Amino acid sequence: MLLCAQYILPVSSEPIIDGAVLVRDGVIRDIGKAEQLRLRYPEEEVVDQGLAAIMPGLVDLHTRLEQSVLRGVVNDAPYVQWLAEVAQKSGRMEASDWFDSAILGGLDALSSGITTVADITLTGASCTAVNKLGLRSVIYRQVGAMDKNRIDAAMQFAQKDILHWREEVDSDRVAIGIAAAPLFTNHPAMLSAISKFAQKEDLPVALWLAGSREESDFVRYGSSPFQVHGGDVKRGYVEIPPWLPTGVSPVRYALNWNAFDADNVMIVGAVYVDDEDLKKLRSHDVAVCVCPRASAQLGMGVAPLDEYIRAGLRVGLGTDSPAATESTDMLSEMRLGMLLQRAVNPGRFLDSHTMLEVATLGGARALGIADKVGSLEIGKCADMIAVDLSSSHQSFTTDPVAAVVNTCTTADVLMTMVDGNVLYEKNRWHVKVEVAKSIARVIEIRSKLRPEA
Repeated sequence: MLLCAQYILPVSSEPIIDGAVLVRDGVIRDIGKAEQLRLRYPEEEVVDQGLAAIMPGLVDLHTRLEQSVLRGVVNDAPYVQWLAEVAQKSGRMEASDWFDSAILGGLDALSSGITTVADITLTGASCTAVNKLGLRSVIYRQVGAMDKNRIDAAMQFAQKDILHWREEVDSDRVAIGIAAAPLFTNHPAMLSAISKFAQKEDLPVALWLAGSREESDFVRYGSSPFQVHGGDVKRGYVEIPPWLPTGVSPVRYALNWNAFDADNVMIVGAVYVDDEDLKKLRSHDVAVCVCPRASAQLGMGVAPLDEYIRAGLRVGLGTDSPAATESTDMLSEMRLGMLLQRAVNPGRFLDSHTMLEVATLGGARALGIADKVGSLEIGKCADMIAVDLSSSHQSFTTDPVAAVVNTCTTADVLMTMVDGNVLYEKNRWHVKVEVAKSIARVIEIRSKLRPEA
C-alpha cells in the first residue's frame, strides 16, 4: 500500500511535501516524494489522503481505559474529592462492565489518532480490550497493599494475573508490566517487592508519583487529606495507617525503597519535583509521563515538562483517566500542555515541533519501543495516522506541524493504522468488536451511575 498526502511528517526528519509512505507486511518499506514512489512501485495500491498530514500514531503514556464509562460522571471536583467519588461510582460496576468500558476507551483512542496506549489496570479489562481492538499497548497490572503483612499475598495475585495475561495477548503488539498503586494506598515495602519482581521477569514498571500537592505533603509531612480523611480513600485492610512523616520528596522517598532499580521504570504525574529530584531521575534513567489536562482539571498543578525536556529525560504525554479528562484525546493534550508551559515559563518558549515529538517519539522512548514506533522511518512498524488539514485556521503551507498541534482536533483524524492494519477510517471501524453493541452496553452501564434519587 502506498499512502500519499500533501504532507508527510516523519518527526525524526523534516516534513515532506507531496509525499508518500510505502507499507508492506505491517512495516514501513520506503518514504519520500509521492511522484518518485509511484514510479518506483507502479503496481502498488495507492491511497491518497489529499490535503492532509500523514504522521506517526500518537503514544498515550497513561490511560485508564476501563474508567471510560465514568467520563462526565464526576464534575468540577478537586483531586481528593474526585478520587472518593470515582471510587464510590466504581463500586456499582460489575466485571463485564469494566470490559465494555475499556472497549469504549480503546475506540476513543483509535478515533483520536492514538496507536499506542500505556494503561494501568487492576481488573485486566483493558488488557483484553486492546488485544481485541488491535492497539499497540503496554498494560501494567496495578498492585498495592497498605498493610505490610498483605504484600506477599497481593504480589502473588499480581504475578498470577501477569503470567496469565502474557499468554493471552499478541506479544508482538502488547507488552505486560506492573504498576504500584499510589503511595497513599501502599506500604513502602511494596515498591521494593515490585522492583524485585520486575527485574526477575523483565517487566516495565509504572508508578504514579508526585502528581499532587496532597500526595507530596502526605509523604513529606504525614499530613494531608489522605491522612485526615483516610476513610474516603480506599487504603486496604488496615485499621491504623502505618505512616510517619519522611521529610523527603515523593521521588526521593520512592528511591529509598528501590523503586527505580528495574530496567524500564516510568513515573506518572510528576508535578511536584525539585532540582535534586531531576538529578535522581536522570541518573536512574527514569522515564516521565505528564498529564497536563488531568492535572489542570483536578487542580493538581502544572508539571515542569520543559525542565524534563531540557534535562534530557525520556518524557511523553498521557491522557490519564477519562473519568477526569472526559476523553482520550492526545491532540488536546499536546495543545494544552504546550500552552501551559508557555504560560508558566515566559522566559522560554516551547514550540509545536517539540510537542509533536514528545507526543510521538518521546512517548515511544519512554516505553522503550522507539526502535519500533514513534517516527516514520524505513524498517519501523507502520503505526500511522492521517490528519485532515483542510479546515486548519493556520497556514499549513508554512508549517504543517504547527497546524496539527495548534488547530487540529479528533474530528480531523481521517485514518488510524497499527502494524499496517487500518483500524479506523472517518466514521468507519475495522476492529474485531461489535461497535454498536458496545455503545449500547455503555449506555446501559451509565444508567447505573446516575445520582440516586
